[in-house]
Amino acid sequence: MELREIEEKLTKELDLDEVMVKSDGSHFQITAVGTCFEELSRVKQQQLVLKLLSGYIADGSMHAVSVKAYTPKAWARDKKLQLLS
Repeated sequence: MELREIEEKLTKELDLDEVMVKSDGSHFQITAVGTCFEELSRVKQQQLVLKLLSGYIADGSMHAVSVKAYTPKAWARDKKLQLLS
């Protein structure tokens, strides 16, 4: 499975500002940034992303998926904290 395919699907379906997908075989780490996550709990944010990937998970293309979802404001704050540490 192409990482670019996952990025394009998520960007198109969720209208994300940024999306980064990393993979180690069938284990994926996804970081998604968009206003679609505003006013959603962390769990609901992750569920929104995982729902779009359920076909890949069901067919075994994706075995393990880690999702970090951010609003643009939270992403800017997190990036600043990373630079300070």
